[in-house]
Amino acid sequence: MKRGVHRERHRGGHAGWLRAAVLGANDGIVSTASLVVGMVAAGAGHGAVLLAGLAGLVGGAMSMAAGEYVSVSSQADAERADLEKERGELRDFPDSEHRELVGIYVRRGLEPALAEQVATQLAAHDALAAHARDELGITEMLRARPLQAALASAAAFAAGAVLPIAVVLLVPGAGAGPWVTGVSLACLAALGGIAAQVGGAPVWRGAARVVAWSAAAMAFTALVGRLFGVAVAG
Repeated sequence: MKRGVHRERHRGGHAGWLRAAVLGANDGIVSTASLVVGMVAAGAGHGAVLLAGLAGLVGGAMSMAAGEYVSVSSQADAERADLEKERGELRDFPDSEHRELVGIYVRRGLEPALAEQVATQLAAHDALAAHARDELGITEMLRARPLQAALASAAAFAAGAVLPIAVVLLVPGAGAGPWVTGVSLACLAALGGIAAQVGGAPVWRGAARVVAWSAAAMAFTALVGRLFGVAVAG
């Protein structure tokens, strides 16, 4: 029987950063490309289209950072409140908290005697960490980090938004619209496929759903730009 090193690759650890990175980059491409396509459809000049794209990049990146910071800060506040409450309960009701930890391990499949031993040893090492992990579901690796989340979201959005702006720089004039649409959809398909592959889902499904929604967003924005552009020009 051949023996070798057994390596397991689980994908759940990618969930947090992957969600933030994909969401930020996807929003950066879609929102900026839609804005640029709408401006081109409205008949705006090259300078106005470029300015709108740059404004969309800065405004969108700041919006993503602010939204992510507020959201994750709320999560961090809730985690701190739970940990502080748990710290007080461990101080005031140590026996009750110990029985609670033992009960958790019994429900997970341990024999009562073994659960008692595990709870005792873990509590002796770090009681708060044991309760945070096994009772509250809070671990150091998954703790909420508002500033990190804000910077990551802003950077991902800006990286995505640069793409349609670069196309506008390379293809000025009315011809920029189709080029921005085509290049953006191709990159979005690749982004969706990569995210699906990393997450263990079918690549074609991830690419298709991103392209479908993004194409709809650009088409609708182009229609609005065409309608309002004609109305203003008239």
